[in-house]
Parts: sequence; C-alpha cells; structure tokens
Amino acid sequence: MSDAPISDSFSDTTETSFSFRVTAEQAGQRADRVLADAIGTLSRSRVKALIEGGHFQCDSVTRKDPSLTLREGMLLQLIQPAAKPARPIAEDIPLSILYEDRDLIVLDKPAGLVVHPAPGNETGTLVNALLGHCGPDFEGIGGEKRPGIVHRLDKDTSGVMVVAKTPLAHEALSNAFANRDIQRVYHALAWGLLPAEGSFEGAIGRDKRDRKRMTVVKQGGKYALTHFKTKTTFHNAVSLVECRLATGRTHQIRVHLSQAGHPLLGDPTYLRRIPAAARSLPSPLREAGLDFPRQALHAATLGFYHPRHGNFLHFETPFPQDLQELTSIMAKK
Repeated sequence: MSDAPISDSFSDTTETSFSFRVTAEQAGQRADRVLADAIGTLSRSRVKALIEGGHFQCDSVTRKDPSLTLREGMLLQLIQPAAKPARPIAEDIPLSILYEDRDLIVLDKPAGLVVHPAPGNETGTLVNALLGHCGPDFEGIGGEKRPGIVHRLDKDTSGVMVVAKTPLAHEALSNAFANRDIQRVYHALAWGLLPAEGSFEGAIGRDKRDRKRMTVVKQGGKYALTHFKTKTTFHNAVSLVECRLATGRTHQIRVHLSQAGHPLLGDPTYLRRIPAAARSLPSPLREAGLDFPRQALHAATLGFYHPRHGNFLHFETPFPQDLQELTSIMAKK
C-alpha cells in the first residue's frame, strides 16, 4: 500500500506483547526463529536483539539466548518496547502547499521525500520540512511541537497528503482514515492489460520470505480492498489505472496489482523480473518502462470533511513531470 494510516505503519509507538505456546512442530527449533515466524511482522534480527536485550521470557523466566532450543508446551513471551518519540529538527525544505489553515496542511508530496524520520533518515524528511514551514508558533500534537502524520505515502510515491497541525484535526482525521471516510484516488502505470474495471480483495500481511515486502495472505494479515478502472492502454502492454482505496494497508495498491500479475512500472520491491508484456513493446518504450527509477504511482485525489467546520474539501494533483514524460513515451506509435 502506498497510503497507510499510522496504525498500519512499520514503526510502533506503544509496547506490544506476543505470547505463544510451543507446538510439537516447533519443538527442537531455535527461539528466535520460532518467534520471528510466529509473529510475522518482526525480522529475525529484530527478535534476536529483543531477546538479547532482556525482553524475552520462557515459562516466565527471562532468557537472553536467541538460540535456546524449545520444547513442546513451553510458554514464550516477547515484549517489543514502545519506540522512543522522535525529536526531529526544523529544516528549510521547499513544500508544494495546496491548502493551509490553523488546523491542517494539504500538500503535493514529491517522489523521493521520506515522510517521517527513522534510523538512516533522521533529516530531510517531510516532518523536518513541516517543522521548518510552521515556525516557532506551531501548536503541535500531543504536547509537542510536531505535525500529526495521519497517513503516509511511500518514499517514492508522489501526490496529495493531509497533515494535522492541531490535536482537534489529528483526532478527527485519524478517525476518518480509520473509518474509511476519506476519498482517495491513485493513478498508476501497470504492466499488462487489466479489465475495464473491477476490484482486488485480499488480506495483506508481511511476506515471511522477505520482510521488506507485503503480500496477500490466506491467514492473518489485514483485510484490504482496492477498486480499479482502466483509463487507457498503450500497445497492449501497459495500462493507465485509476485505483480507489476502500482500505489503507501498507503497499496496498502495489501488492494487489503485483499479485494479479500487473506490477507497477518501476516498482523496485514487487517487480522482480521482466514482465512478459514488456517484450511486445518497441525497444525504446520497453527500455523506458523497465528503467523507470520508481514505482509509477501517484496519489491523485484526496477528499475529506474539515475537522473544525465540517465542509468537504477536495484536492487533485496531476502526474508529476517524470510520470507525464513516461506516459508520453508509452503513447508513442
């Protein structure tokens, strides 16, 4: 998914506890392997670090050995501590502001801009830019001078976002996203020919073979629904698709389209081989599609009710220059 509410994001702001009883099939295996497989959202290296940090108990006794051999019936408990709140610094980074008032900011996020500071990306993010933009009189959220990020776009997804500036807006917008009372439309370039319209439905969870990826899962995961319409096609090889989110899961559009055999052009995570559709394109077009440096996904429309006065606000942003150029290339005879 490219537009994830904060509750679906990769970072945790509250302590989380995981408890499991060792099954006969798991007996004889290492604790870190069993826990990572059972939890499904933490990497094995992260589980190992938590165990070594004293956050693991076996039969109510703290153990710090990730290689502990398990026996059937053992009760395992792993605690993931709450993440320490980030204290980002204000930076003078240009922003494309579509609308702003005392409660919120609507902006057109460029591809390549990380939304929130994280290890390896402590500066140069949207949050840093917003702190610089709002200045010293910024009210902030949760008693701190920080913006309320109520949803995220992936680093290399462009398009319209809303950010809360006050607690009132943060609570109302968070609830609107959670209750699916937000209008969200994305435009994407996908490999292959899709039907004229339809829906992709399937729970999304972490891919156990590659924890940087999400996938459609048969058990667990979170329910996800994406409606789509094919706007136009190019050379029977590429489709310009409009996607409407009924839910907002991590990498949702990217996962649903790739699982259906139509990965996005340029997607570094879900496009792992040359699509069959690409082989039918003339060489210059094929190279342009295969060499596009990011997922061809743009958050085109965002609509919501203003948290203070209740008026419906609607915003649209066109393809940025790189996607316009790619579309023009694909449209060539």
